[in-house]
Amino acid sequence: MVENIISINNLRKEFGKFTAVHDLSFNVKRGEIVGLLGANGAGKTTTLHMLLGLTKPTSGTIRLFGRDIETDRVAILERVNFASSYVHLPYNLKVMENLIVFGHIYQVRNARDKILELLRLFEIEHLANKTSGMLSSGEQTRLNLCKALLNDPELLVLDEPTASLDPDLADKVRKVLQRVKEERGMTVVTTSHNMLDVAELCDRIIFMHSGGIVAEGSSDQVMDRFGSKSLEDVFITIARQNEKEKVRL
Repeated sequence: MVENIISINNLRKEFGKFTAVHDLSFNVKRGEIVGLLGANGAGKTTTLHMLLGLTKPTSGTIRLFGRDIETDRVAILERVNFASSYVHLPYNLKVMENLIVFGHIYQVRNARDKILELLRLFEIEHLANKTSGMLSSGEQTRLNLCKALLNDPELLVLDEPTASLDPDLADKVRKVLQRVKEERGMTVVTTSHNMLDVAELCDRIIFMHSGGIVAEGSSDQVMDRFGSKSLEDVFITIARQNEKEKVRL
């Protein structure tokens, strides 16, 4: 069994003369929850897009489950799923209809039972027959998370999973993700500007700045390295720094 679910080596992405990601290298072990952090423009979203095969790297390699994303994309993505607070499912379909469609796409056995289980897990089972376009932003977020867990992914990629949730719902979502991760041994890569998400959810964090890694380790290790009492202070320090200093903990 491959220990590193993700292996990224010397990854680089250029858009014309602009380099969004440069010389990025890191691994994610099986069953880890890793937070990819940084200010807007740090290169997080570009990295996620390359990880999902949506954007082709200028150079470097990405291996998922020991396989190259360039040559084995279809086989890899069958074992992956993705959710974002900023991406919504078709508005004209009902909640159940949307999830049934994805259940067919993912070839989920007993899809309806699985869907009802997930709707209950995220406390939106009462919305099953409601048109998706009528949902609040928080309900849309939880619907997306249901979709993302439908195929029992080995790797779950999340972009700001609690951005549109109030503190109570955000706490519930974090607990659900922790529970699913522990029960299934799922690996998670997530971005977030919510440092409470990071502190409570992530085993390890990777801070990015100007397309590269500037700090990596557990929350406590990163705070100790910067002499800070909170991840918010670390975030502000990194976001405002003029020169990158690569720190491996």
